Amino acid sequence: MSKLPVISGREMIRVLSKIGFVIVGRKGSHVRLKRRRDKEILIVIVPVHRELAKGTLRSVLRQANLTVEDLLRLL
Repeated sequence: MSKLPVISGREMIRVLSKIGFVIVGRKGSHVRLKRRRDKEILIVIVPVHRELAKGTLRSVLRQANLTVEDLLRLL
């Protein structure tokens, strides 16, 4: 298992945009992104912080159905 990188919320949004996520809303410092694939709809909430906590980053990856290796490849 690869080690988690330290990234910001903006960087995470950029990564998710590369794989088809689109910003659909914002409330305070949290951005909601959405991706449709066939009949599957994924919604991910990303906090726009300077540095995402490890647990938060893992949660975002889980919501987006990504692995740490996928994230490292997309960065």
